[in-house]
Amino acid sequence: MSSPPPSRAALEAFWMPFTANRQFKSAPRLLARAEGIHYWTPEERQILDGCAGLWCVNAGHGRREITEAVATQIATMDYAPPFQMGHPLAFELANALVEIAPKGIDHVFFTNSGSESVDTALKIALAWHRIRGEAARTRLIGRERGYHGVGFGGISVGGMVNNRKFFGSLLPGVDHLRHTHDPARNSWSRGLPAHGAEFADDLERMVALHDASTIAAVIVEPIAGSTGVLLPPRGYLERLREICTRHGILLIFDEVITGFGRTGSAFAAQEFGVVPDMMTCAKGLTNGAVPMGAVLVRREIYDAFMTGPEQAIELFHGYTYSAHPVACAAGLATQRIYRQGLFEHARSLAQYWDDAVHSLKGRRNVIDLRSYGFVAGIELEPRAGAPGARGYEALVAAFENGLLMRTTGDTIALSPPLIIERADIERIFETLAAVVDHVA
Repeated sequence: MSSPPPSRAALEAFWMPFTANRQFKSAPRLLARAEGIHYWTPEERQILDGCAGLWCVNAGHGRREITEAVATQIATMDYAPPFQMGHPLAFELANALVEIAPKGIDHVFFTNSGSESVDTALKIALAWHRIRGEAARTRLIGRERGYHGVGFGGISVGGMVNNRKFFGSLLPGVDHLRHTHDPARNSWSRGLPAHGAEFADDLERMVALHDASTIAAVIVEPIAGSTGVLLPPRGYLERLREICTRHGILLIFDEVITGFGRTGSAFAAQEFGVVPDMMTCAKGLTNGAVPMGAVLVRREIYDAFMTGPEQAIELFHGYTYSAHPVACAAGLATQRIYRQGLFEHARSLAQYWDDAVHSLKGRRNVIDLRSYGFVAGIELEPRAGAPGARGYEALVAAFENGLLMRTTGDTIALSPPLIIERADIERIFETLAAVVDHVA
């Protein structure tokens, strides 16, 4: 049953995140319910979810298994303090994550979001060097066009200008590698771009400038999502790993987007055959049902903290809601769903997805296409004097035509639920073909 649209006054109190509030509230796009790969508006108009909510609903909406697990847990125990106390589900979920993580990464610190996961990983890196007697290693290295959430640590190592410029000097001692986007050599690539492994050598420049003895960690997204789906050039991550190892620098993969089957493997680290020292995750950890994040840590890092008196707190860090029992219940139910062949299903359709993405080549306004696993970036030519305008118009037109997608500037980003089928893929790209032709 449809419901009447809210008044403008009813929309005013909520200051919406990453949203043009005045524009939205004059013509709101509201979602009222969801199931499978679809949302429905309050007017009961069906919307195909082309971005898994916000890169997070990997197993599809309305999963009964998650609903029942959450309901049972909240009725059994709604909350348990995580400081000096524990509950069984936290340990069970940590073990489930270790089971699918790359070999050697076998400890989990729970957070409540990707942003908290990033700040946690950065703090662990700094503390690890200090307890090992290398307290001078305080410098953190991010990458241009990187997105690592919105905490002060994350925006400091991040490289998206609008996320940084309003918030002062940020963390001191942060530097950035150059980004890997090289359209002159890599436009229209199928799979990973062939050119650009040498961009990892920019870390050697940082070492020469700052000296390795001052650098604690490098953090990168294996696939940079929020900046427009930038894929790592072949050999880039391997070279970055080798340089970090040689200079004693920790390598952190931000897998908030790429984790839990998005690339066809549990994590991009396995997909690309490169094992970092830490991985951040969130989003697909609970299928987006309950906020939760985690940092997955190599054994050697954890063990370095486990010294001194046994009654001493080893790491002065944590959150009131770390390993929240309801979030753990959602996470465990989600992991059980994933084990039913969902990642394999995604991998089986990856080539079909890639072919569909590249079917847009030659369409008006499309200047590049990038895809891997179940993620895609469709770059539109910016309108003269109005960057981002064409992308926003494409977002609105897609919604009006029954498709939910993300845009970042003039790049359309897609990341559908992994339960998607061929007919759904066809519908997404039929809609997009009409949309990109429409936004002149």
